[in-house]
Amino acid sequence: MAKKVAEKDGKDDLRKARLAEELRANLQKRKAQSRSRRTGDADSRPEGIAASAKNSKD
Repeated sequence: MAKKVAEKDGKDDLRKARLAEELRANLQKRKAQSRSRRTGDADSRPEGIAASAKNSKD
């Protein structure tokens, strides 16, 4: 029975380490997204859908 507890603790440690690594990666990705939005240029596209103005045959 002690062997099962030791195996479970080892699996729990691996799981916690894996989840921590995924959390760090997600945080880095979100920080990069935030930085790019903060430093990005304003949108230079015209207002509305340009395709609808060009092809209106009604």
